[in-house]
Amino acid sequence: MQEIAPRITVDPDVRFGKPVIRGTRVPVDLVVGKLAGGMTQEQVAEEYGITKEDVLAALAYAARTLSEDQVRAIS
Repeated sequence: MQEIAPRITVDPDVRFGKPVIRGTRVPVDLVVGKLAGGMTQEQVAEEYGITKEDVLAALAYAARTLSEDQVRAIS
């Protein structure tokens, strides 16, 4: 297991190496997707047995990852 951001880890044996909340099998993309779908931070935390801080860490990781992406328009 490797911590790649605060509260976020990857492990080839957990969820095929996808980033998850440390100490769980809850993927970061699931947390972000649930928030995008309208759930509150509190609802996501309760539903998946994580803390509000874990939810915020997932958002921070997603934001940082997106800021590193490059989008190229093709016409």
